[in-house]
Amino acid sequence: MSDEQSETPARQMGHGIKQRDQIKMTPEEIDAFLHERRPMTMCTLNHDGTIHAVAMWYGFLDGSIAIETKAKAQKAVNLGRDTRLTCLFEDGDYYEELRGVELVGTAEIVDDPARMWELGVNLFERYYGPYSEELRPFVETMLNKRIVAKLNVDRVVSWDHRKLGLPSTRPS
Repeated sequence: MSDEQSETPARQMGHGIKQRDQIKMTPEEIDAFLHERRPMTMCTLNHDGTIHAVAMWYGFLDGSIAIETKAKAQKAVNLGRDTRLTCLFEDGDYYEELRGVELVGTAEIVDDPARMWELGVNLFERYYGPYSEELRPFVETMLNKRIVAKLNVDRVVSWDHRKLGLPSTRPS
């Protein structure tokens, strides 16, 4: 019996073994992962210090993650008070498939109409399809009474359990 075959399930799943460096994504892998179409979990701080976490669609502005939201939404109010922002992007249903990226930083509120429009079109194309001038009213409505917040990243954490080469735990 090989050493791999004799390992316990707990050891195969990485318990007791430092695997941080092994599962870390490269900058190119992180970029590709973030450009896939998915929602993210966006976390801001409420007035009492508790965490406000919401699922959000996101786009890119100046190469950075950015969102648009109603100016009176709780997340916008929170960012007006405290610009600290954490965004979590994840994928996978089983341990050996899990992958994700956590971006921690501060939000920059963007109020330039041209840059807001740029994000609006980017979001539209990411989640709905190609933009054309006939769709201008839809994007205009999408940006009405909204703010745009761009994430300036201070710290990146990533993981990709597929790099562990573990056997599938998916039911047959």
